[in-house]
Amino acid sequence: MSEQELPPWLREQLARLNQLQQNLQAILMQKQQLEIESVEIDKAIEELKKAGVDDAVYKSAGPVLIKGKRDDVLKELEEKKELLSTRIMVLSKQESRLKENLKDVQSRIDEMIRGQSTGARAE
Repeated sequence: MSEQELPPWLREQLARLNQLQQNLQAILMQKQQLEIESVEIDKAIEELKKAGVDDAVYKSAGPVLIKGKRDDVLKELEEKKELLSTRIMVLSKQESRLKENLKDVQSRIDEMIRGQSTGARAE
């Protein structure tokens, strides 16, 4: 059965399924990036805590390194870590919703196909 032979309702549901899969993939990639960044921040925080209060500490601002106070840089990193955690949590909720929507659309498609094949046999 070619794509043009598919009923419009089935084509529509398949397009929706494809869109949901693409959205899920994008969210998973974003979440993975944020998780990697979070791990890097954890490592930086751990190293900063080992440094003395008066030790020279540098942070990057684009291509430039800027000298800063250890406690200030530590506070910035902890705030950034908190923000990342919130964003990861939001993406996780979106991921769950998308997975649920994917299941719903997939089961709808399965029902439609079963119904159509049963109807075709009854003719």
